[in-house]
Amino acid sequence: MNRSESSLSIHAIVSDFKEITKMRLSLSVVFSSLAGYLLGVTAVDYVTLILLALGGYFMVGASNAFNQIIEKDLDALMVRTRNRPIPAGRMTVSTAFWIAAIFTLLGIVILYTINKQTAMFGAISIFLYTCVYTPLKTKTPLAVFVGAIPGAIPFMLGWVAATDDFGIEPGTLFALQFFWQFPHFWAIGWFLFDDYEKAGFYMLPTGKQDKGTAVQTIMYTIWTILVSIIPVFGFTGALQLSVIGAIMVLLLGLWMLYFAVRLFNKMTEKAAKQLMLVSVSYISIVQLVYVVDKFIS
Repeated sequence: MNRSESSLSIHAIVSDFKEITKMRLSLSVVFSSLAGYLLGVTAVDYVTLILLALGGYFMVGASNAFNQIIEKDLDALMVRTRNRPIPAGRMTVSTAFWIAAIFTLLGIVILYTINKQTAMFGAISIFLYTCVYTPLKTKTPLAVFVGAIPGAIPFMLGWVAATDDFGIEPGTLFALQFFWQFPHFWAIGWFLFDDYEKAGFYMLPTGKQDKGTAVQTIMYTIWTILVSIIPVFGFTGALQLSVIGAIMVLLLGLWMLYFAVRLFNKMTEKAAKQLMLVSVSYISIVQLVYVVDKFIS
């Protein structure tokens, strides 16, 4: 094998590794955890911050690898997933399993070194995603509800890592990311409806691209907005938000609500994709606003 072929081989291995662990998604989850940590601390411990990032990445990467093992035959049916490492034949199930198993072990051990509660919530997250959410996706649209639980854990996990305590503060962070996931995933389910249908995934609440789904998308966007501004009223303990911060968060919510209403009016895959993209930006910017607001107010 010459140097160029070797480089291509290494690049392919790295690319498949990133794909099996869904690196971009995993990093976005780590971002949520770090934001939660910064909201919870009085003084930043950079060792804990690094451990949280590593442990969080391993846990999410493991969940994604287990998911792709379980859904390998269904992934082969869909355009967006048929080129994943396992259905494309570039990675064996055995290799993916070892990656997932090692990542699970490393993730739990690393999070445990922070504190027991952080490790517990990390383990709950991977269990629900792998053993409950994934099998339910072909059974009922309620899978999105179940999947929203592990999906909402990272933001609050950071707070628990910082304080070793679960109370109203991490509960509020959990609720914000929990409600946000419904418009986000329903938007994905809408514009990928035909592809999902090939694999028997019915992710929309009514099972169809209809007004009922669009209305529920709007309602859960409103719930997301309401939860996001609760800290300004002083009901959430140490988790607080200034008036200016609350106005910024509210405006961001209205921005997402505009695209949810637009989906209701347009009923198109393009409108759904726009909502999905806006929702991704929304949650990241809101988390940044929370953190910046804490340190400057």
